[in-house]
Amino acid sequence: MKKYIPPFILLLISSLTSCGQKTFDEKMESLYRNTVPLIKADSLKSKFNEVVILDTRAKEEYQVSHISGARFVDYDDFEVEQVSDVPKDQEVIVYCSVGYRSERVGEKLQKAGYTNVKNLYGGIFGWKNEGNEVVDSNNLPTDSVHTYNQSWGKWLYKGIKVYER
Repeated sequence: MKKYIPPFILLLISSLTSCGQKTFDEKMESLYRNTVPLIKADSLKSKFNEVVILDTRAKEEYQVSHISGARFVDYDDFEVEQVSDVPKDQEVIVYCSVGYRSERVGEKLQKAGYTNVKNLYGGIFGWKNEGNEVVDSNNLPTDSVHTYNQSWGKWLYKGIKVYER
């Protein structure tokens, strides 16, 4: 004899067993306000030499590794004047560890009149997780990525996690 389990009980059991276990995509979706359009790593790679890339992380994070050619602007001290040499219609890609801080910088750029700002989906974690290269402070390829802290480090799947410099 089969026992009947009401659907809401199955749903409850399912939600309890997956509680707190988000995928990378689910985590990213929970962070973004969607105020700055997103760009995926493969799209950025296809037009790498046509865009300005801004790394919005802290100096320590940038020194461990960054996307080659990225310009350091520091989220905590960002002022639009730092990029006054960039034309307002130039495509600008912002990134940080996962995309939260860079989205805030992207919002500031938009407010200042920049019309083609995009946020790198998943930040440098997403970039590295897709197997893309990062460079160190000497512009040499490295597998190290500063992961901000151990809690955020779980979202970096490929590469060497660095928590402090």
